[in-house]
Amino acid sequence: MNLFFYRIYIQISLKIKRKRFDGFYLPHFFQIFASLKTNLIERMKFKFLCRVLVIAVIALSAVSCNDNLDPIGFTIQPGPDRLAVGVDTLELQARTVQIDSIFSKTQYPVLGEYTDPVFGTIKSEYIGEFYFPEGAQFHDGASIDSVRVQLAYTTMMGDSLSPMGLSVYEVTKSLKGINNYSHVDPTEYADMSAPLGTQTFTGKNSTYRTETTSSGSSIKVYEINVMLPNALGEKFLAEYKKEGHGQLVNVDEFRKFFPGLYFTTNFGKSTILNVSLTSLLVHYQYLDKGGTYDGKGDTIRTSAMRLNITPEVTQINHIQNKNDQLLEENPDYAYIKSPAGVMTEITFPLSEMDEKLQSQALNLANFTVYAMPEPDEDTMVKLSPPTYLLLVNKDSLAGFFENRKLEDKITSFISEFDASTYSYSFGNISTMINHYNEKRGGNSDEFELVYYLIPVDATYVSQQTSYYGSSTPVLTAIQHRMWPAAARLDKRKGNLKLDMIFSNF
Repeated sequence: MNLFFYRIYIQISLKIKRKRFDGFYLPHFFQIFASLKTNLIERMKFKFLCRVLVIAVIALSAVSCNDNLDPIGFTIQPGPDRLAVGVDTLELQARTVQIDSIFSKTQYPVLGEYTDPVFGTIKSEYIGEFYFPEGAQFHDGASIDSVRVQLAYTTMMGDSLSPMGLSVYEVTKSLKGINNYSHVDPTEYADMSAPLGTQTFTGKNSTYRTETTSSGSSIKVYEINVMLPNALGEKFLAEYKKEGHGQLVNVDEFRKFFPGLYFTTNFGKSTILNVSLTSLLVHYQYLDKGGTYDGKGDTIRTSAMRLNITPEVTQINHIQNKNDQLLEENPDYAYIKSPAGVMTEITFPLSEMDEKLQSQALNLANFTVYAMPEPDEDTMVKLSPPTYLLLVNKDSLAGFFENRKLEDKITSFISEFDASTYSYSFGNISTMINHYNEKRGGNSDEFELVYYLIPVDATYVSQQTSYYGSSTPVLTAIQHRMWPAAARLDKRKGNLKLDMIFSNF
């Protein structure tokens, strides 16, 4: 029971100490006590709660008489036992590191080019196969009308009215077994002698359709249509007319016959699109014998063979960045940028805390990273901070995304951007430090941990936690962030640190 009251004393004392940075007032005390009471009242009777109030008043008296703002350290000594608690701060080191490539097999590729005055240039293009579903067919007597490829999207960034140029090339080498990383050069797989088709577009094209979402809201789905040679459709039709329909029978045979298409921009540096669906449409007409309404006459009908790039086939984003200005040595800032741009390397120089780590227990290590706003930029077109940051051990990065790993609170942590404080809070990462401290044993060698901060996308699902319907978000997936985002991280002295609380064993 004495230990329980001691914990109450510690919590109130620490909270009051923190409040003293802005001056302590009586309302602060009652606010703190109220928060503690919520947790206690379920386990205490009224008399017991009164005893806690007495302890709290004693704690208030003890700390309110001392205006010293030095790091907190205090002890309680009931009899022969002695328990000491202390607070310390560890200054961290950071630098910007180039990302060579990322695992970029994606369902929703990014297309376009954009230049940011602070974060440099991003250019993204993609290459992909088309899925051939069983049962896809041409009607008897088919005659090719036209061939087009359609790119559909709902999300864009940059100048939506500035013209951009799109070029489409035919892939001539199989993509089977291709390296699924962003440094793969699509030109090595395509016939670059001449594009199959080109098209000028703007982000907000005049061609769009309106769809209704599951929530009942309406969204505009923009489309870019690129006309391709009819000869491509004739090639498909001739193969289909072969015995057994040739290689137009399933996805594996079809990818040998038609390996895919490569999409890139040929002019413009103002717009980037997030393509939600890429479709190849072979339009044709055919004679429908007895197809009139009374069944006595023939009629000409139109149809199309539609093939899509789907998750079942290969689709790779090729990404190029110009990051020279971000990689220059900077005493105040480090940078993060997606996709496949730069990341921040964080060094935890734990040797500076070696004596405490060897002789005391680390109870808390709070880690928060602050981003710096870019107030002079146009908020309509600027790169914004990524929604999530992954903090991952340098030695654990290889295979993290390929093996679809999740945070484990030792080698990896994830944090969501807080727009109100412009920060990423990773909370208490003491499990990480304690794990590696225990792993090294009594080794007196230099003790430091190197982690990376990487922009990511995180997928959460709601999991019901009670009979009454309350739910908790559960992390189910972490992927490299493919959508452009960037931020300056504050690494100035006193701003990039680890706030630590120790106690004796």
